[in-house]
Amino acid sequence: MTVPAELLRPFRPRAARWVASVLLVLVVAALPVLLVVLSAAGLEMSWPDRYGAFLIAAVLAWVCFRQARVRATPDDAGLTVRNVVRTRRLEWAQVVAVRFGPNHPWAQLDLADGTTLPVMAVQTADGAHGRKEAGRLAALVRLHEPGEPPAR
Repeated sequence: MTVPAELLRPFRPRAARWVASVLLVLVVAALPVLLVVLSAAGLEMSWPDRYGAFLIAAVLAWVCFRQARVRATPDDAGLTVRNVVRTRRLEWAQVVAVRFGPNHPWAQLDLADGTTLPVMAVQTADGAHGRKEAGRLAALVRLHEPGEPPAR
């Protein structure tokens, strides 16, 4: 079955990606500024303190970077969901339904094995855009249901 190219665009959050990108820049820029300001104020930091500050900034930057890279990429065969920590590849036959609404911060996929998978790329924080993207994801799932293809 050929799926329209418009439906196969990657899913990406808007608000979370923007916030994560801004925070990433702030975290990376804040560490050197913090070290200079503390030094200018006469508060010398020991090497373990500096190492700890760098380590905390690195972890925060990694989390922001991963949040900014959240996406779900559909293709004819299935869906690749990249959340903050884990990436998972699903065949369309594994996806039973899409749930999205005020009780969930992002879309949830009901899977054939009885589990659910969050799709952080489709978020309620994005408002109307998030609802539209959840509808597009649900349309992709319906297009790939076993049996007769839906009428157009």
